[in-house]
Amino acid sequence: MKICRICKGWIAVFAVGCGVGTTVSASWLTGASGLFQQAASEASDGDSRSNPEKWFAEGQAALREGNLDAAEAAFRRVLAADPSSGAAYSNLGVIAMRRKQWDRAIQLLRKAETLDPKLAGIRLNIGLVEYRRGNYGAAIAPLTSVLREDPGSDQARHLLGLCEVLSRRYAEAVKALEPLWDKKSDDVPYLYLLDIAAVESGQKELDQKILKQMIAVGGQTAEYHLILGKAFLNRYEVPEAKEELQQAAAINPKLPFLHLDLGITYMRLGQNDRAEAEFRKDIELEPDLADDYEQLGVLYSRMQRDDEAEKEFREALGRNPKSDGAYLGLAKLYQRQRKLPEALKMADAALRLSPEIHGGHFLRGRILAQLGREKEAQVEFAAAQKSIDARLNKERNALEQEPVPNPELTKQPQ
Repeated sequence: MKICRICKGWIAVFAVGCGVGTTVSASWLTGASGLFQQAASEASDGDSRSNPEKWFAEGQAALREGNLDAAEAAFRRVLAADPSSGAAYSNLGVIAMRRKQWDRAIQLLRKAETLDPKLAGIRLNIGLVEYRRGNYGAAIAPLTSVLREDPGSDQARHLLGLCEVLSRRYAEAVKALEPLWDKKSDDVPYLYLLDIAAVESGQKELDQKILKQMIAVGGQTAEYHLILGKAFLNRYEVPEAKEELQQAAAINPKLPFLHLDLGITYMRLGQNDRAEAEFRKDIELEPDLADDYEQLGVLYSRMQRDDEAEKEFREALGRNPKSDGAYLGLAKLYQRQRKLPEALKMADAALRLSPEIHGGHFLRGRILAQLGREKEAQVEFAAAQKSIDARLNKERNALEQEPVPNPELTKQPQ
């Protein structure tokens, strides 16, 4: 059970448990400066203009109610009185997480961690933000530290296992995920994630145990049929994939990412109208998912609807600036249109993000050759041939074909 190019399986809808971030309790007073203590002691009970403790409580209440602007204003008033309030910085980080401002969130949370390094909740949110930023390796250390202090944190454990898988640290992922078996062995997505780790780390007995359990608990669920459909799709067994995915749709037509996979299935069957309709259905359910727009770009490009293809690739990049497939799609589009400098720029961007992206070196070589840069082109063609040879050897061993996008491993629940 290999992870695909985008390396995202279908599990993260269930992987983390809470939404985006948790607030910090009144331990915000820890490490407060003398200035804050003096200001608080001098404030009268009725003078809200100089009552940081009240501001903090107001900020927490506003955050619980989803009033992010009011919460931010309250926590910033706290910081004006006490710049060393780690909890205020942490809650500002949570606000940035709710707004999906991940780079801003990590800055605020790192500041909070510096001020209050003992608060595990801050490190948990740092791990979650790094996961959302696609920095899976960077999430491992803070999540590991949370588990050292609280081995019973199922949220941290599952997220750590997910990040270990996405970082291809499969044996470590098994160690992180196995302790959840008693609580989650009836959960198909958990079993799927654990099985990826077991297969890739060569633990055959565990693989067999997981598959047996998956059949026992998941045979009639939409999730089970989706997983089987993906497996068939990854092997280009398209009619079988279609049957399983349609069964999943009959059980739960709103299952996350199901219509993405159905769209790819119909695209491979040459049923372009149905493919387009499925991608649009998935966008209705997951409007921020870059993969839907990327696949629409691929579809429109094949249909030579160039303006629409470019628009969809740009939409994908607007939602995920690390979408290597969207950059490669634009490179192919511009190369076909003889916009060679633009094509080269897009190919370079794709290869920076994913040096082994399928077809990347060959496309870059063709663009360079068209630009008259023959020596550079030959280097790219050699790299392409080396990549093809390695890919063929891998496919002979694994009996797998071009993988299907699995955005679910990087989809955080709202």
